[in-house]
Amino acid sequence: MKYRKLGASDLEVSEISLGSWLTYGVGVELDKARACVDAAFDLGINFIDTANVYGRGAAETVLGELLAGRKRDSYVLATKVFGQMSDTDQGLSAGQIAKQIDASLQRLRVDCVDLYQCHRYDTSTPLEETMDALTKVVKAGKARWIGFSEWSPDQIQSAIDLAGVEKFVSSQPQYSLLYRRPEAKVIPISAANGISQIVWSPLAQGVLSGKYAPGAPLPAQSRAASDSMGQAMQGWLRPEVLEAVEKLKPIAAKAGVSLTQFSLAWVLREPNVASAIVGASRPDQLVENAGASGLSIDPALFAEAEAIAAGIPRA
Repeated sequence: MKYRKLGASDLEVSEISLGSWLTYGVGVELDKARACVDAAFDLGINFIDTANVYGRGAAETVLGELLAGRKRDSYVLATKVFGQMSDTDQGLSAGQIAKQIDASLQRLRVDCVDLYQCHRYDTSTPLEETMDALTKVVKAGKARWIGFSEWSPDQIQSAIDLAGVEKFVSSQPQYSLLYRRPEAKVIPISAANGISQIVWSPLAQGVLSGKYAPGAPLPAQSRAASDSMGQAMQGWLRPEVLEAVEKLKPIAAKAGVSLTQFSLAWVLREPNVASAIVGASRPDQLVENAGASGLSIDPALFAEAEAIAAGIPRA
């Protein structure tokens, strides 16, 4: 496993990180979650990402149980705030941030998270209030660094321009061979300001593994076939997407790697990407994902793949 520096922070994170959206505490049983976390450590994956809203606290609770007993400096732990936790609890107000960080720490069974992220931008709260509240979290020793997820370029710049507050070191956007929107503005502004990308859905919810064949039934036990996880990926199961993914398989074969590894290596080719977050319900999935770290792929093969992906009609 290779490691990269996270923005202007002192954190060194594994190129492949373990996520928990739709999985732990929600769609994956505890024993399987434990097997995946154990496998992650065995593979050198040191970066674990979650959020308070995943299962309304369930993912944090499961990770708190599974990480208990491990040396705190053996992993980098990130969580998020913004999502609706109750009828009255949501957003990035000072009150919510103060309340939700304490709740997350309790569920995770730690005194401090390494990275505390704004899950989305809160248009109903002044940015100054949010940044001041995050700064207080850091000064109180409850988080070491702060980040954001899916903020617009203008929102990012506004936060950068604020004086006297903690600075963001990470951005968590959706980014994959099939979804390249961050390249236009988010990555350039981040790279210029000490902010790294931690990308979610680098495999387009598993579609870039090649497991979903056009016109074929959904594989049993797959994310797409799951009642609790499948709804979130319906947009990636369009025939034109799956047909394009089939054309990517021979390119990955030319590179001598699986399509999963090829797709993750494509994301990691971007210097501003510190880590690619993967979800796993089985240890063997993590083994394959981890194999993408440090790969050297011919840029010409990446260009072939990009041309195919660019030809997919928009939904």
